Amino acid sequence: MKIRQKSAEPVSIAFLSVITCCFGAIILLLIVSASNETENVEDPSDPRIHTISKKQREIFSMKIDSREQLNELDLSSQRLEKLNVEKKLLSDKIIIKDKIAAARQQTRKTSIKNLLVAQQELTDEMKRLYRELDQKKTNLVGGIPIDSEYIIFIIDTSGSMFRYAWPKVIAQIKDTLQVYPKVKGIQIMNDMGVYMFPSYRNKWIPDSPDRRKAINERLKEWNAFSNSSPAEGITEAIRAFNAKDKKISIYVYGDEFTGDSIRRVVDYVDNINHADPSTNRLVRIHAIGFPVQFAQPAQLQHTGIRFATLMRELTRKNGGTFVGLNSFR
Repeated sequence: MKIRQKSAEPVSIAFLSVITCCFGAIILLLIVSASNETENVEDPSDPRIHTISKKQREIFSMKIDSREQLNELDLSSQRLEKLNVEKKLLSDKIIIKDKIAAARQQTRKTSIKNLLVAQQELTDEMKRLYRELDQKKTNLVGGIPIDSEYIIFIIDTSGSMFRYAWPKVIAQIKDTLQVYPKVKGIQIMNDMGVYMFPSYRNKWIPDSPDRRKAINERLKEWNAFSNSSPAEGITEAIRAFNAKDKKISIYVYGDEFTGDSIRRVVDYVDNINHADPSTNRLVRIHAIGFPVQFAQPAQLQHTGIRFATLMRELTRKNGGTFVGLNSFR
């Protein structure tokens, strides 16, 4: 007898429908659940929403401000770097200018040292001193070689000189003293023969740095009476100090001559300032004229012209040089 095999029954369509519906129901439940959670977070009724939103806007604004500040800081850094470069350039220019000024000052000092203001033979002592200084001739005050061992200043202390030319007078005397490294004696008197230091009347003032400083300080306020005539001072200096064994130079600083006669003064100086066997005068006379009177109207300039005439004649006959300045300021 043939045995017949029992075939498997197919899955019921109804069962599959049920299973499918269940999975669909589960998926719908999950979608609805997720939708509810999202709605709960973004619920406008939640008080945190406004705070969070405000904080977000503040954070965003702070980020923008930070970026702007960083940009400004970068620009400031660039400007600072540029300023530092300019500062360095200016500092370099200042250093160069200081070096130039120092060089000019040194040149001026050298020129002053090289200033030549006498015209006599150098003694062995003076030759040694000038070899040490390596001095050269210049024409700053007439190009006159220095060699005097004794110097006398005759200074016009009249009102016109003291009011208008006194700073220039002090500068000229200071420069003249500076070109003499060392002398054996100095004397200062005004055009009337009045001594700056009465205790040294008829005596030489010993040369020293302190004494030169005292002379410069005294000059600032020395205003002895004057009749604007250098004749008295010149004759007093020659009578008091001329000597055959001394090399003496007189320096006259003035602006006018109010005396009676130029010829009388020249002749009198000839009589008292004797010549040595070589026809050289015992005392040399140099003069520096200050053009104070030439700032006056033409009719008031005659005393200045007479001073220049007198000093040209005196310096010519007594081995010296007359220098007329072009400014008294």
